[in-house]
Order: sequence, then structure tokens, then C-alpha cells
Amino acid sequence: MASTAETLAVTRELTIDARPDTVWEFLVDPLKAALWMGGSVEFDARPGGLYKVDVLTGNTARGQFVEIDPPRRLVWSWGWEPEDGAPFGMPPGSTTVEVDLTPVGDGTHIRFVHSGLPTEEAAARHGEGWDHYLGRFAVAAAGGDPGRDPWLDTTPEQRR
Repeated sequence: MASTAETLAVTRELTIDARPDTVWEFLVDPLKAALWMGGSVEFDARPGGLYKVDVLTGNTARGQFVEIDPPRRLVWSWGWEPEDGAPFGMPPGSTTVEVDLTPVGDGTHIRFVHSGLPTEEAAARHGEGWDHYLGRFAVAAAGGDPGRDPWLDTTPEQRR
């Protein structure tokens, strides 16, 4: 008997006061991405290229770029290192992040979907994380300074 696994998604929408080509750079340029998420970022922004972000000490997200359509759509796979002990049962590349950018006047509407999350707990925790980082992303892409990520100086329990 075949079975299907139910998966969950985190969906967020926001508008950034910057044009899509500017917003795009904060998604694919490692130096710009590091301003809003992660201590270090390694990107090879082409289909099959590496997506790796040391989000917090001991928490490294890794996957591959899947679809690149500048400056409209970006898709990458996502999971956590190490592969054999990944948080939430999410090894590298096991979930998918999709970002669609649509021009709105002089700004950009973002539709963000992180799908394939294996449990409600994983979806809730990733929702909290993406809320934090997408807020920082909006500030940086609009030309502001999100400052040092306060989560770098806290424990997971303090972030809740």
C-alpha cells in the first residue's frame, strides 16, 4: 500500500521599498545576504550551485539553487547540517524555498514559501526564524542597516 507524507509550508508576503533588481541582489550576492542572515554565506547562484549559510553558530543551512530567473523568481533547496543529525529531520536539501518578486510601483512585492517541512514543530520554528530574517531582509534591501543580528548573542530558549 502506498502512502503519502504530509508536508507543511511557511508562507509570507511583504513589500520592500526597493526595485526588484535591487532586492534580487540581497538574495543572490553572498556579501549582501550576510547583512541580513548569517555569519557567513557561500553561494554559487546558478542551477545546481551551492547554497550555504551559517545562520547561527552551530546551525548551518545547506542546499542547492534550483531555479534562477532574475529578478523575478528564485528557488533553492534547504536543510540543516550535519546530514545524519539535522534538526527536525531536515537534512541538507530536503525542503524547498521559493521567492517570487513582483514590481509594485517603485517597490517589490515578495511572496516567500518554504515548503516540505516535515512537522508542525518544524513549520512553527521555521516560521519564527523566517519572520525574524525577512524583517532584516526588508530593511537591508531598502537601503537600511539591520545592524548586528541580535540572535547571534542569544540561545534558542532566549529567542522564544
